[in-house]
Amino acid sequence: MKSAVPNRSSRTRYFSAYLREAADARLAKSIILLAVLSLIGAARIYAQRGAPPAAPVIADPAEALQETLTAACRHDEVAFATHLTSDNAQAYRALTQDQRVALLKRLVLQEDPGKPLLSTFEGLTVVRCEAGGVTSAMRFGATELRENLAFIPVSVPEGTGTQSIRFGLVRESGQWKLLSLGLLMLDLPALARQWDDSELQNREREVIAAMRKVASALKSYQSAYGNLPETLEELGPPGNGGASPEMAGLLDADLAKSLAGGYRLRYSMAPATGEENESERNKGSGFSLAATPVVYGKDGRRSFFLDSSGTLRGADKNGAVATANDPAFDPETQR
Repeated sequence: MKSAVPNRSSRTRYFSAYLREAADARLAKSIILLAVLSLIGAARIYAQRGAPPAAPVIADPAEALQETLTAACRHDEVAFATHLTSDNAQAYRALTQDQRVALLKRLVLQEDPGKPLLSTFEGLTVVRCEAGGVTSAMRFGATELRENLAFIPVSVPEGTGTQSIRFGLVRESGQWKLLSLGLLMLDLPALARQWDDSELQNREREVIAAMRKVASALKSYQSAYGNLPETLEELGPPGNGGASPEMAGLLDADLAKSLAGGYRLRYSMAPATGEENESERNKGSGFSLAATPVVYGKDGRRSFFLDSSGTLRGADKNGAVATANDPAFDPETQR
């Protein structure tokens, strides 16, 4: 069976770049962390969900790695977890299904569940994963044993050459468990905390973008109708008769209901002063928007405040509402 040329797919280009960088100790940590963060994103650590199934005793670390990659090829989450250390297995089971599957996809370079094909080359194991007419191949090198640690180089064909990464395994309760990729320990509990932080940062960026969108819609409404709306609901999707002051069609249904992801929006008008003419006062009125996480610590940490001048303010207020007295916030410089 003909193996796919890795540099013809985005998945393989990604993995090849990862392999090249893994050889540099100064870059390996950031490359692997970024890879796992862009793939998995937000993982949460909860209590372990039931006792893990018992795994058969495998005395040979190469056979254990073979079984690990075979489970990944099949997208068999339950079997894959049995090949992780106890802490990593608990963290892996706590991920969402999409996040668990995403990790398996990256290990075997396949988007869909595949059929594992086992063979040998010069007396060493070759694991192939066939899915959707594409086959990825992983060729094992000689195992290096150091008491309870084992290291196995695995090469992946790339055009006329190969790229290689070294898998590390540790003996835990008599079983060989996946421990490291390249020069970085596979520490899912520690990485999960970073995934949580990354997810919160993504939500904060999204709510800031949503607030700016609402602010733009408010100004468009004021320009079109001569005054600000009483509520954000008046900016929502139009009715059958088209846009109107009551249903202006400037925001989607969620934003019109003051919901932005895991944040709740608060809208206030700031009437203009010094104008005797009511029409001119309406045209000159300002507004403010405040966004707070629905569940503090889960949906976000910072609260935000945006006024009609465009000044954004934000701070960690333990879920309280941000105000004009909070410090200015620049999302490009504050993480």
